Amino acid sequence: MAAESAPAQDLRACVQQALDQARQQGATAAAISLERGEGLTVAVRLGELETVEREQDQGLSITAYFGQRRGTASSTDLREDSVARTVEAACQIARSTEEDPCHGLPDEERLAFEYPELDLHHPWDIDSDEATRLALECEDAARTDSRIVNSEGAEVRRYDGIRVLGNSLGFTGAYRRSSSDLSCCVVAADGNGAQERDYWHSTHCNWRKVQDPETVGRIAAERTVRRLGARPLASCIAPVLFEAPVARSLLGHFVGAASGRALYHEASFLLGRKDEQVWAEDIRLIERPREVGGVASAPFDAEGVETQERVVVDGGILRGWFLGSYSARRLGLASTGNAGGVRNLSLETQAPTLSWEELLQRLGRGLVVTELMGQGVNQVTGDYSRGAAGFWVEDGAVVHPVHEITIAGSLPDMYRGIVAVGAEQDRRGSLQTGALLVDRMQIAGV
Repeated sequence: MAAESAPAQDLRACVQQALDQARQQGATAAAISLERGEGLTVAVRLGELETVEREQDQGLSITAYFGQRRGTASSTDLREDSVARTVEAACQIARSTEEDPCHGLPDEERLAFEYPELDLHHPWDIDSDEATRLALECEDAARTDSRIVNSEGAEVRRYDGIRVLGNSLGFTGAYRRSSSDLSCCVVAADGNGAQERDYWHSTHCNWRKVQDPETVGRIAAERTVRRLGARPLASCIAPVLFEAPVARSLLGHFVGAASGRALYHEASFLLGRKDEQVWAEDIRLIERPREVGGVASAPFDAEGVETQERVVVDGGILRGWFLGSYSARRLGLASTGNAGGVRNLSLETQAPTLSWEELLQRLGRGLVVTELMGQGVNQVTGDYSRGAAGFWVEDGAVVHPVHEITIAGSLPDMYRGIVAVGAEQDRRGSLQTGALLVDRMQIAGV
């Protein structure tokens, strides 16, 4: 581990103070989470500066245990007397709650007492004037096309934060993370006055890897203009190609169904499917939480449990879940280091990946989905029905944009029905995948 900064040392001292006070008040165990950060957000619209927001935030969360009774309290004030009051509140809550045999700190042997430096901290030294210039440059690039008639604006954001965890088992850990974002959203109109909107954004923990303003603006405009002339489809059954940014949502539905809370509440279509084929046989899902410089990397989870690379789906077969300590105990299993969510979960294929042009040829006749709307997903049954927009394809070529349609199916069938994966992954978040081609879905139109 690299030498820690003075702020990290100060926050560690605050964590230790809270742990000591919890012990003095009779708590048998305690866990502390402390975060502090500062950021800048600049938004422009139609060539004018709209907002400049500066944020400085901090938060302390204290969980006290009296046996297997638990109480949690939080505060944004880190002064010594405020920390003491927060500890007292957590202890009072714990004394008055019912016991739960699954409550408690993580298993000691799973805590990340040693962890690597993951190169997540690249603070962007940019002031509001420079951020405004970049945002205006981004929007200007999008408005170059004469069909762009309005703008919802461009935005530059930077954030620099630190997280410190500690518990009464002797674990303390800290890491710093930065994030930088550039986004643009515009509106296009055709000769008949019909309008469409779309956007693009780029994000990374290292500001040097964020796409330049001209590129973000140009892509936002291209994505918007290509939607002009959209019309509904006749209802049919056809293959559906999910563009990478929306294909990530399919991973999100899987993660929700494979997470501890859904499993111990028996509210998941994956219940009882461990070691069975739930995806197409060439699909692998690999979590790489310690990827150096990864967008969602972390050396430990929200409980301090060590994160590690693991294969969740191999050859289409479900090999693991996403569990924190509490849900793991409810299920009679061990934590997978996923308290607080998944980190760099990547969908890969053992078959050759395809370029976008090759995917269209493989699709042949069917639907490309570039936007999804609504929340029509049943996690218990796997039933899937969502509003969509995109493009109709014939003979491997885009014929026209489409909107006002609904696509429907079942997630188990969709996962097993993936017949091709795009070569270009969308890696802008914790869920990472290329475009996904599903062999058949119901398309409801006019």
